[in-house]
Amino acid sequence: MNETLVTVVGNVATTPVFRELASGPVARFRLAVTARYYDAVQNVWTDGHTNFFTVWAKRSLGSNVQGSLTIGEPVIVQGRLKVRDEERSGQHWTSADIDAITVGHDLSRGTAAFRRVFKANGSLTEPATARGRQSESMPESMPEPMPDPVPEPVG
Repeated sequence: MNETLVTVVGNVATTPVFRELASGPVARFRLAVTARYYDAVQNVWTDGHTNFFTVWAKRSLGSNVQGSLTIGEPVIVQGRLKVRDEERSGQHWTSADIDAITVGHDLSRGTAAFRRVFKANGSLTEPATARGRQSESMPESMPEPMPDPVPEPVG
């Protein structure tokens, strides 16, 4: 099958909307993708045109998207591009949707704390360590960060 696979980097533009359907859980959100280019005349980076995509995440990906993303967060989305042309009540509109295969935070622009999700009795749950209970193999607390070195006085 010839499908158009895309990878887009942008920001979450709307709060993910989550629904439990007969076919399984689905989440959708809007993704804003703004091109940036270097303006050599002004010697600055400039924002170009912003494209908006509706991202659809199904099954466990949808559940994880709903519990992980908020407006403004930088993400990378990979999936199948679907461009729809529709006419309703005399109005013509076109939308670009992405049927997501994977969604993740863009770690080039920040940090994230990953929590593995396990299936138990057909539903998704966080492991005990993610809910606050420490497992025997995990330390009680994280070590303190190393202090910045103090420069030695000269002379």
